[in-house]
Amino acid sequence: MSDFEPSKFSAQSAAQPTQPQPANPLASFFRQPKIYVSLPSKGDFYPEGALKKTSTNEYPVFAMTARDELLFKTPDALMNGVATKEVISSCIPNIIDAWQMPSLDVDAVLSAIRIATYGEEMDVSARCPKCNTVNDAVVDLRTVLDKLNQVSFDTKVEIGDQMVVFLRPMTYEEITKTALKAFEHQRIFTIINDESISEQEKLKMFQESFIKLTDLTIDTAVRCITRIESSAGTTDNPQFIKEFLQKADKSIFEQINNAVSKTRETGNLSTFHSKCQGCSHEWEVELTMDQSDFFGKGFRT
Repeated sequence: MSDFEPSKFSAQSAAQPTQPQPANPLASFFRQPKIYVSLPSKGDFYPEGALKKTSTNEYPVFAMTARDELLFKTPDALMNGVATKEVISSCIPNIIDAWQMPSLDVDAVLSAIRIATYGEEMDVSARCPKCNTVNDAVVDLRTVLDKLNQVSFDTKVEIGDQMVVFLRPMTYEEITKTALKAFEHQRIFTIINDESISEQEKLKMFQESFIKLTDLTIDTAVRCITRIESSAGTTDNPQFIKEFLQKADKSIFEQINNAVSKTRETGNLSTFHSKCQGCSHEWEVELTMDQSDFFGKGFRT
C-alpha cells in the first residue's frame, strides 16, 4: 500500500488556517468626506440597488483622487459619460450605479464634488454677445446647490380633461446616449461645404438625418412616460405609447414633448448675471453642464 493518501493530504491541507491580510498602515491617510450633499430628487426615481439611501437625504462627498482627475482628461471617456460615472461612484459611494441617477441630481452631485475637491468658488468665463469680449467671473457653488435643491419635478401633465400623462426624469445614461445619438446625426451638417459630395446625395443624407432625429425625439419621450391614463383606458405599454405619439394630433404631441423636455432641464445649473467689462452690456449667462471644463476653469457663452 502506498504511503501517499490523497484524501488525508487534502483534508490536512484544507485545515491549515488562512493567514489574515495585514492592515494597511496608511489607512489613516485615506480620503475622508469633505462635505455632505442633499439630492434634489430626495432619493426618488432611483431603481432598487442604484442608491444606498440615508434617513437624512444627506450623502458624504469625497474629493477626487488623482485617478479621477485623469479620467476627466480623457476625451472619449468624457463624451460617452464613462468618466463622469466613474468619478461620481468614486466620490459619492452611496450612489452605487450613477448611470441610473435621475437627471435632476446630475448637476447637484457634480457641483458637490467640485466643492469637495477645489473649494466653494468656481472661476468661469463668459463671452459678451454684443462686443465679443471675454469676461471672467466667480460663481459661488454653495448658492448653486441651494437653488438646485429647490427645484421640483412634475410627475404628470394633463392634456385637456380626458388624458393625464405620467412622467419620470431621464437617467444619466439615457441623457448621455441621447446626446451622443443627436451629436452623430447632427454631424451631417458639416458636409454642407464638402464639394466632393453631390447636391442630390447631400439632400438624401439630410432627409435621412432629419428622420432619425425625429425618431430620437419620440423615443426619448416614450422612455420618460411611465403610463398614460385617458377616458378610453390606461396603458404603460411602450409600444402603445409610441404608436400614440406617432399618430396623435400635433398639438397633443407638442404638449407632451414640452413636458418631457422639462424633465431633461430640471436640475440644470442656474444662470448668473454678468456685466461686460468692455461695453457694459448686461446679460444672463447660463451655467451648463460641460464635464470637459467643469472641473477646471469653466467657459460659458
